[in-house]
Amino acid sequence: MPSSIPEHRSARTGRSSRARRLPGRAAAVAAVAVAAATFLSACTAFVSPRGGAASTPSSSAHSAEATARLQDAVARRDAAAARDAIEAGADVESRGGRGRTPLIAATKANDIEVARVLLEAGADPNAKDDIQDSAYLYAGAEGLDEILRMTLEHGADVRSTNRYGGTALIPASEHGHVSTVRILLDAGVPVNHINKLHWTALHEAIVLGDGSSDHVEVVRMLLAAGADPNLRDGDGDGVLPRDLALERGYREIVQAIDRADG
Repeated sequence: MPSSIPEHRSARTGRSSRARRLPGRAAAVAAVAVAAATFLSACTAFVSPRGGAASTPSSSAHSAEATARLQDAVARRDAAAARDAIEAGADVESRGGRGRTPLIAATKANDIEVARVLLEAGADPNAKDDIQDSAYLYAGAEGLDEILRMTLEHGADVRSTNRYGGTALIPASEHGHVSTVRILLDAGVPVNHINKLHWTALHEAIVLGDGSSDHVEVVRMLLAAGADPNLRDGDGDGVLPRDLALERGYREIVQAIDRADG
């Protein structure tokens, strides 16, 4: 039938046209698949298994260079350069000589401004070096009050201990750092903590102090904060603080203990 011929041709023409278009569609699908794979690969390169950014070789090199700049800035006591290095991706918890973090190095140099930059950037005030000093513990022991206050403001652990098993209060009392002892007492450092030498802050203020007016004041402050004058040194069977002071001729300390214990 004549009318069927055009339909038949039209159908063949249609099939032929679709057949000619199939390679184009396949190419388009393949292109989409490649683009998707590329996108997923890019996402994987920048996301770690823990959900954070993973370093690529170029970013690792950049971070290492920034970290080296930070350590150099700390050594030069250059707060502005330290800030720039941190903004460039420096690792504020990197370790240098003797296992020191940049914050510990800045603290041991009593560099207040660099320490401030590091703490504000998230440096850990409780991180310890090879001899178990942290920025907090060292600042407390050495009477570096401004850095000490900053470490406390940024989460210092007042119960942390040094290599002798002592809190920051114990060496601060030994050294007669009156203002530092006040800061530590106000921060809640345990006043009757006993270190590996079986001494409290009160014992050390007497045994390792020199009976100076500063040490007398420290003893008074410790007693007022609840230091126990009936704790013996040694393994609990040693000498009382009063007797330790009496042996050394520290009369004012003896009097301070008598008033507190009376």
